Amino acid sequence: MLTDIEKMLFLLLALFAVGASYAGFKEMARIIGRGQGKLEFDGIARRAFTALGVYLTQRTTLKARPLTSVIHWGVVLGFSWYFLVNAVDLMIGFAPGFERQLKSAGAAYDGFRFSSDVLSVVVLLGIVYFLLRRLLLPGKTELQFHDNVLLHPRVASGAVKFDSLIVAAFILLHVGARFLGESLAVAQAGHDSFMPFASAASAIWTSLNADALAVLRHLCWWIALGGILLFLPYFPQSKHAHLFMAPLNFLTRPRRTSLGALTPLDFEDESIEQFGAGRLVDLHKTQILDGFACIMCNRCQDVCPAYLTGKELSPAALEVNKRFHIKDHWQALADGADVDASLGGELLSESALWACTACGACIDICPVGNEPMFDILDIRRDAVLMRSEFPGELQGAFNGMERQGNPWQIAEPRSAWTDGLDFPVPTVAENPAFDLLYWTGCAVSYDPLAQRTARALVKLLRAAGVNFAILGDDERCTGDVARRSGNEYLYFELAAANVETLDALKSKRIVVTCPHCLHNIAKEYGAFGGNYEVVHHSELISDLIAQGKLPTSASASRWSNVTFHDPCYLARQNDVVEAPRLALQSAGAPLVEMPRNRKNSFCCGAGGAQFWKEEEPGAGKVNAERYREAAGTGAEALAVGCPFCMRMLEDARNEADDGPQVVDIAEIVAERL
Repeated sequence: MLTDIEKMLFLLLALFAVGASYAGFKEMARIIGRGQGKLEFDGIARRAFTALGVYLTQRTTLKARPLTSVIHWGVVLGFSWYFLVNAVDLMIGFAPGFERQLKSAGAAYDGFRFSSDVLSVVVLLGIVYFLLRRLLLPGKTELQFHDNVLLHPRVASGAVKFDSLIVAAFILLHVGARFLGESLAVAQAGHDSFMPFASAASAIWTSLNADALAVLRHLCWWIALGGILLFLPYFPQSKHAHLFMAPLNFLTRPRRTSLGALTPLDFEDESIEQFGAGRLVDLHKTQILDGFACIMCNRCQDVCPAYLTGKELSPAALEVNKRFHIKDHWQALADGADVDASLGGELLSESALWACTACGACIDICPVGNEPMFDILDIRRDAVLMRSEFPGELQGAFNGMERQGNPWQIAEPRSAWTDGLDFPVPTVAENPAFDLLYWTGCAVSYDPLAQRTARALVKLLRAAGVNFAILGDDERCTGDVARRSGNEYLYFELAAANVETLDALKSKRIVVTCPHCLHNIAKEYGAFGGNYEVVHHSELISDLIAQGKLPTSASASRWSNVTFHDPCYLARQNDVVEAPRLALQSAGAPLVEMPRNRKNSFCCGAGGAQFWKEEEPGAGKVNAERYREAAGTGAEALAVGCPFCMRMLEDARNEADDGPQVVDIAEIVAERL
């Protein structure tokens, strides 16, 4: 129990702490409110259930670093339990007789004491582990950055470690004082079977008399709860804010048709003067919230193909830089003042901006729901649309898409790849009653490797008796290259034209051999009024095999074993992971997996318009890194399901000493005919 003077002192301190932290959170809300768009609250019950599920199960955290993630889960559960613990301790301090009432609760109080005792130790050990890991243990490269990565000066000088130290010290002080207070209570009352750890620690106090025990227990109460009040004003600007901001991130971020689906820009609204993100306030509100939610764990850079091959890009540094950029301009942003600092110069370098492959791995792995890839693509939009600053090689791709309808800048007929087949491939004009439209994509028209895939697929379709057709010269590029490189206006024109073409056909079903075409037509054209059933050719082949329309044992496979490279836009961004494997297994070739597979696949290096420009400087090439991983499996064949993956990995094979032959799924299955 507290004395009346202590109660008054505590309430005054609490009033100050709550007021200061409220002011901090209010300023944080105003800073987030400076962003574009709105935070989404539709379907709030479903969103809240999702956010609570992510928080309690830590399923996003558990995707990587198993030991660290399990320990973090324990800290999360323990710290969450401490909301109840602190409420109980406040009542004990302020309400006469409350502790006696608790003791009369029987089994419920026993369970509370046991849970509090165990979780206190879990939190303390977990925080000690994280302190040692971040500050002392050598070789923890995942918590560091390459020397070539642009870092905010305060980040480079160790501000992240300092913030981590403050947060850890608070938790150790808070939980540690409370745990010691319980051990003092055990020393006063005798061994407690429901507090095994506190009972063990009570041996520390055997030399103290009853008065000393009471004074120390009282002091521990003040340190435990007073520590909260001292920390609260710092809380909004600390990394510990992720405790609330991460669930809020999952609660309010926009619904997307897939992990990497972009929101279109409104070019018909003449009042809009800024396209893309040149300054912090040009970002969407949810992207600013990302900066507050970031836990600075660097998991995103662990999976970033650009970072892992030594490029200047680190999605983790982007988010951390964003957080410290906000801190630098906190009051100005909160007050609504203009902040002229450019994102392109302060958050990431020009080389980093153009190194992103738009693979979505950073989004998929983030435990707090951050989406740094969208920041990068929005900054690219500003660079292209507002400043006309982009790698010169992309100009040719832009010109080709605008004038010839393809980034290759080739004006030849799109259906020339059908020449030499021993059967006709009908166009829509020749077969208007088709059941399936084969959207070939630009690569099939102009890349000989992709043409191998297309010829194999149409052989399979013919063998299965599928009534299909192609668009031929009426087909144009889907615009993926334009969108991922920031040229949203060109994408808008291409998408609108393609939607008009497809709507006129009233297509029942569309098959594609390019995951980028799949992603755009199926997941992004909906924003332009086009809603279609689109399948990847591996899905169609698997379906035809399951229906008995394609043979599974016509001849033995010439490959003793095969490894499969999951394209980013197929597996991670569109959740197609089993169909390619079923198709390959039906072909009789034993499948050996690469270490990074399915949604954890490593990029080939072509996405994000990288295929059309020189790779940014780094320690190595993305495609070479992936091909080495494939070669390491000992497989004879490297199966792919994307024409860009095929070209990138074939180029890597040509530069390697030895390794598997690169072939498409359709080719492997067609060999069985």
